[in-house]
Amino acid sequence: MSTREARPGSTGGEDTPGPLYGGPDDDYTPEQLAAMSRIELDRLGARYDGVEILHVDPGPEPGSVMEKRAIRQVGLIWSLAGLFAFLFIVVYVGSGWFLPDWQWSITEGGWSALFTPLLGLFMGLSLTLVGVGLVLFTKKLLPHETAVQDKHDGSHFDRVTAGATLVGGYHNSGLGRRKLITRSLALMGGGVGLMLIMPLGGLLKNPNKGDPLGTTAWADGVRLVRNDGTPIRPGDQEPGSLETVFPAVPGGNRQADAATMLIRLRPAQLATLQPREGHGDFAYGEYVAYSKICTHAGCPVSLYEQETSRILCPCHQSQFDVTQGAKPVFGPAARALPQLPLGVDDEGFFIARSDYIEAVGPTYWNRERI
Repeated sequence: MSTREARPGSTGGEDTPGPLYGGPDDDYTPEQLAAMSRIELDRLGARYDGVEILHVDPGPEPGSVMEKRAIRQVGLIWSLAGLFAFLFIVVYVGSGWFLPDWQWSITEGGWSALFTPLLGLFMGLSLTLVGVGLVLFTKKLLPHETAVQDKHDGSHFDRVTAGATLVGGYHNSGLGRRKLITRSLALMGGGVGLMLIMPLGGLLKNPNKGDPLGTTAWADGVRLVRNDGTPIRPGDQEPGSLETVFPAVPGGNRQADAATMLIRLRPAQLATLQPREGHGDFAYGEYVAYSKICTHAGCPVSLYEQETSRILCPCHQSQFDVTQGAKPVFGPAARALPQLPLGVDDEGFFIARSDYIEAVGPTYWNRERI
């Protein structure tokens, strides 16, 4: 054995002047290796690597009926995998990224109830078809070879022959001439790739854009309406009564954070009314309006005791005094209920003069207690 032949950790004689490049039994010059075809290098590398071929199945004949049928099957399955992946994307981004005139409407029934099941269905079908296509492609279109090989450390000789083996694997796959497989693979890869990264889009968005936790649908000039959409005038309520109202905007009565209690105070309550600082003009005559969302845990507060002027939360028994700006007077709630500034429009109906000036519901880390 030559001292410049391949050995573990060597360069196979590549760094030593001379013609030898590390074949275990024979020596080959770079010129000899370069003159060999890919198939010859593949077989040569296999022989020098101690590969024993036990069985060879070349696969279907190029252009045969069997190959064409297998190509159609795999192409169809991978195309369907890509289609289901894109359907997942359409459902997931139904808020209007790609379809600006369409978005999900959250309701108790209808298509919106199928949002999560459709996501799971389309992703499951896509990934399943990816696997089925890979199995069929491997079984029906790739050559099958059973061989036993001893592990062998690399030299220049090994690198050249191993590269030929890898390139040979691509040629044996037939991807270069099976255009339907290549196109369906590209469609599937693009769809599945987007499908898998789409859920990460929520991590890239700024969740505080537009201050979603600090704003509601209320705004200057927005009417107060009942659940059935009818507007309210001063005088429609009896003294001491409470009515839940919503902003007169599309879907306003389905926006939980906009639910508001409109209360008409009795004369005795009006005499003891003590607005919080900065809320002196929020009331309109005998009327005050407070958020329906408890500042402790977000439960709906609407149990009103007009004798004690207290609003009670049924979840954890917090109590708020409506004559003191709905400040908490009992229970775990530590913040007052936000108050909505009231006004009347030209037709005599109640309107909001702005949104709540503080966020509704439970507190969060970057909000001061008021």
